[in-house]
Amino acid sequence: MNDMLNWILGTVSSVDPVLRTTLAGLGMLLETSVLVGLVVPGDTIVIVASTAVATPTEYVALVSAVVVGALAGESIGFALGRHFGPYIRRSRLGTRIGEANWQRAETYLERRGGLAVFISRFLPVLHSVIPITVGMSSMRYRTFMAWTVPACVLWSLAYVSVASAAAGGYRELSTELHLAGYFFVGAIAVFMLAVVLLKKWLHRRESRHMD
Repeated sequence: MNDMLNWILGTVSSVDPVLRTTLAGLGMLLETSVLVGLVVPGDTIVIVASTAVATPTEYVALVSAVVVGALAGESIGFALGRHFGPYIRRSRLGTRIGEANWQRAETYLERRGGLAVFISRFLPVLHSVIPITVGMSSMRYRTFMAWTVPACVLWSLAYVSVASAAAGGYRELSTELHLAGYFFVGAIAVFMLAVVLLKKWLHRRESRHMD
């Protein structure tokens, strides 16, 4: 296990830090814009990039890139919703999302306002649909940003912190502990399980505002 993880982490670390950070930010931009988030696994990209964080500077740079990328993507989604929302909704991709999901997003936004923007960042499907839905609504861009910025910051800090800490801990233990690799995989698995459970809890709690 340790040998395989050393190779994987070494491969990721061998990528130039600037390029690695830029790719993570670009991945988040794609994940949060134009419904691409339904295809591009933004959380996976961030976790992989975070395992190579070696200094406080790299940590701050990665968190900043992920936040900026997410906000840029959501801003693009908002602008597209404002100018082309109905067309996107009727397009082939919009049809694949399903009219039910569009209606749920509209209803959720009407009932919860800015709070829907914040919480949707942590919900599947909605986190890709809400920016365009907000663009089609009467909500101002300033209000949209006021709610989505803290959500993106919280999301980014959680993912980068956990993945970088797990990788750092593994590197410290790998030379002395043969089972260090299992602890690393276990830490990431527990975090992802916690994320899934949180999403399910939030969805159950908020579903009454969507129907």
